[in-house]
Amino acid sequence: MKDRKVILDIHNFSIAFEQYQGGFKKTSLPTIRELDVTICEGEMVAVVGSSGSGKSLLAHGILGIQPYNATLGGEIYYDGELLTEKRKAELRGNEIVLVPQSVAYLDPLMKIGPQIRKGKKDKESKNKLDSIFKGFHLKEEVQDFYPFEMSGGMNRRVLVSTALMGNPRLVIADEPTPGLHMDMVRKVMSHFREMADAGAGVLLITHDLEQALEVADRVVVFYAGTTVEDADVKDFEKEETLRHPYSKALWRALPQNGFQFIQGVQPYVKDLPKGCPFGPRCSECTKECEGVIPYREVRGGNVRCIHAE
Repeated sequence: MKDRKVILDIHNFSIAFEQYQGGFKKTSLPTIRELDVTICEGEMVAVVGSSGSGKSLLAHGILGIQPYNATLGGEIYYDGELLTEKRKAELRGNEIVLVPQSVAYLDPLMKIGPQIRKGKKDKESKNKLDSIFKGFHLKEEVQDFYPFEMSGGMNRRVLVSTALMGNPRLVIADEPTPGLHMDMVRKVMSHFREMADAGAGVLLITHDLEQALEVADRVVVFYAGTTVEDADVKDFEKEETLRHPYSKALWRALPQNGFQFIQGVQPYVKDLPKGCPFGPRCSECTKECEGVIPYREVRGGNVRCIHAE
């Protein structure tokens, strides 16, 4: 991917939330810290992590739809230019498209057809939506339904259709397949893969590593609000080719690798340990792991671990 143009470059990104405690005492919760992600043209990058690791917040930060009490830090570049809040608003829904996790993003007061076509009534738009719906086993009459008249699975397929209607340069798919049966999951994932193969950048946010390995080019592993590893999908073929202990733990937890698990839980933002957030659960943890942990290149990938070789 080194010879391809970088579409999205996120460096040292952070999101903190301001909260009040005990009346007028204001505190800041650093939910995302030192986060780095890069996506090139024609590349599908999967961001993988457990619930609460900050994956969806990353999507919201890129698009500028984060909560009002969130403060963003670091830098996000889109197509080589700084992605300001003004530029996010201009690109959102056009060059940058979100397939959200929640079906609540659909307008409950607008019929599905006009909603997905963004009000366009030309024959080309109508035929394109007909074709997309046919591929997702949605009848043409569904275009005259309101979201509340459909099942959760139907609404999920409608949401995915929004990305396929246009020609976006960057697609952010935030847990796009919950509630779908496996055949439909594979179909949805194949569509995202096709979009990447056609030149778009695709950011797939998911907790399902097994699913990500089937379609992605690279996997970025999140833990407790930060990136701990960025690896080629081929590195997940063996535990030995991975770099971070958490990535290796995810590999061992895959069905084909025995469903192995490790003790402990991901720490809450208020209870983060010093240094490496994975330290308390890591068998390789030493006193040095309580210091600054740089994000560095190791064997062709990037890792946040001082012991990685």
